[in-house]
Amino acid sequence: MTDAAKTIIKTLSVRVKDRHAKVLDRMGFEVNQVWNLANEMAYEAWHVPVPEVGWIQGVWLHPFDIQKALAGINKARGWLIGSATIQEVIAVHGKSRKQFNKSKLRWRVSGGPRRSLGWIPFKSRAARFEGGKVRFAGESFGVWDSYELENFKFRAGSFSQDARGRWYFHVQVEVAAQEKSEGSSAVGIDLGLKDVATCSDGERLSASQPYRTLEEKLGIAQRAGKKKRIKAIHAKIKHRRKDAIHKFSTMLVERHGAIFVGDVSSVSLAKTRMAKSVLDAGWGMLKTQLQYKAIARGVWFEEIDEAYTTQACSCCGHIGNSSPKGRTGLGIREWTCQACGTRHDRDINAARNILALGHKRLAGGITRL
Repeated sequence: MTDAAKTIIKTLSVRVKDRHAKVLDRMGFEVNQVWNLANEMAYEAWHVPVPEVGWIQGVWLHPFDIQKALAGINKARGWLIGSATIQEVIAVHGKSRKQFNKSKLRWRVSGGPRRSLGWIPFKSRAARFEGGKVRFAGESFGVWDSYELENFKFRAGSFSQDARGRWYFHVQVEVAAQEKSEGSSAVGIDLGLKDVATCSDGERLSASQPYRTLEEKLGIAQRAGKKKRIKAIHAKIKHRRKDAIHKFSTMLVERHGAIFVGDVSSVSLAKTRMAKSVLDAGWGMLKTQLQYKAIARGVWFEEIDEAYTTQACSCCGHIGNSSPKGRTGLGIREWTCQACGTRHDRDINAARNILALGHKRLAGGITRL
């Protein structure tokens, strides 16, 4: 947030027209060269070879040291990318080394079946919009402008490539904060596989799971070895999932003043036999979108420990033998509480318990919404 929450930072993404792919491919190759040079320098500085010993620990190079060593390399090699982009690549490389505590990261590969997707970062003011085109590194790039980019002041961003070789322009901009949500109610959300998300008020994001609906067509294309068709189907799956989650998350932040979602981990469940369905559900994407949209609209968002929310009755709190438990209980979609006799829909009951836990947390730290 900036300027007393009157503006927010937002990332806009537009597709670059295909005729510019050749220039961007060359820039992407140059970025890979910078990354790999930084990788090599950092590794050699840390691993000092010693005869009959192997190696000893050397110096952990700071990104500034690598930037200084590679100053002017773009002019010496006749590269298209400027010094600002080179510095940004090295900075990102250094940040990643520190994050993973490794002196050497994966090499960026420019060709072959294991090639790295193109990526060209830039700093603030390195790109601008002139004459209906994006100006960067002395080149003009036509884009499919769906945001009227001339109305925004560009900050940092990047060009990136997808699996089909199409390039996209991503840039951070300052935009006016959206009006605060008029919703005053609170909602709990249970994440699942039969339905991707079930709300405490009965609203659902159906698991018409994008991958499952196109699985047969994808299998036919894979058996036929049609690589372009395979990539096109995967792109369609991705876009369908993203569109459905965008619409659902926007609806929730417009209707409610507080949103509580279960903290189920897709990373853990992706290691089980349910991996295909878990990854297709897109729980991480949904939670991310809910969080940033809630911040923009002044909606309270919280992840709640969902332990026992499926088993406990949302009316009396009793956990009986009839309630679904563990993976063996996944087939139980409805059950009756033995204590109070209430008939429950499995997912709605869990969502109501998550909402109740969220209310307790609000009561402990916030006097009013």
